[in-house]
Amino acid sequence: MYLAEILSIGAALCIATSGMFAGELIGRVDALTLTRWQTFAVTLATALGATAFGGWAGLLPWQVAYLAASGVFGIFIASTAYISSIFTLGPRLALLVFSLTSPFALVMGYVFLGETIGSTKLAGVALVIGGIVLAILFGRPAKAQPEGIFPTPPIEKAVLPVKQMTMPVGLGFGLIAALGQAAGALVARPVMASGVNPFAAMAIRTGVSTVLFLLLVFVPLPGNGKRPKPSARTLTIGISGALIGTGMGMSLLMAALASGQVGIVSTLSSLSPVLVLPMVWLRTGYKPSAPAWAGALLAFAGTSLIAIG
Repeated sequence: MYLAEILSIGAALCIATSGMFAGELIGRVDALTLTRWQTFAVTLATALGATAFGGWAGLLPWQVAYLAASGVFGIFIASTAYISSIFTLGPRLALLVFSLTSPFALVMGYVFLGETIGSTKLAGVALVIGGIVLAILFGRPAKAQPEGIFPTPPIEKAVLPVKQMTMPVGLGFGLIAALGQAAGALVARPVMASGVNPFAAMAIRTGVSTVLFLLLVFVPLPGNGKRPKPSARTLTIGISGALIGTGMGMSLLMAALASGQVGIVSTLSSLSPVLVLPMVWLRTGYKPSAPAWAGALLAFAGTSLIAIG
């Protein structure tokens, strides 16, 4: 009876868990490399899923082009910025800032698609922004430290210097991630409405991003120098986070949309900033402050109003 609701909450839990996985790798791998691993893993998994379920049949050139553009915005740009935000702010604040995806998508839909914005949705935008501001100004300051789900044994020491980037830098990464995700969803919307297989759609989006990441290796960027070889543990955590967050999380979301109302599914799947708080508590031993809980709940309430308004 409540299958769609359970699947939606499961998707939110997967996304929150994926953020914790990424938080575990601070100092062990750089954001660009981690995103490259995750994108390749998800491309392989979704391509196999599309092949198994006949998802490649009937794809039209315009659909492939739109999905490719969506991948550039929503994966290549947004995922890299999102991981960078986690490495700077920690999973708690990074997920909270990422909840700006809903307001950004709302504004883009208004500007580019002529969608209407009612008073309920505007109130939702205000709540999301208010929740983020509350958590940033009065919550415990974010630190560049592991906030993952694994214990911190001295089995594997950090192999990269942990750069203490400032709060504004982390917020900038979070804003870029939310903007990229919203733009990617906006571009992919007409394609998904035409009935394209979700596995095939995701494989195209991540596949294009994988190619761009591979080409980026040949660009003389400061971070493209020789990196320490990652351990099997680091590689496993990084890829597992992608398969749980993007692979399993998005699959649960698609399954929820098949039987549930869009507004309810969108609302419940946005619980990630709330669900990550007890995870951080269990991981670090530090109870999130009251403003942190209040900010996450306000952001969730705002996203709910946007979804159902």
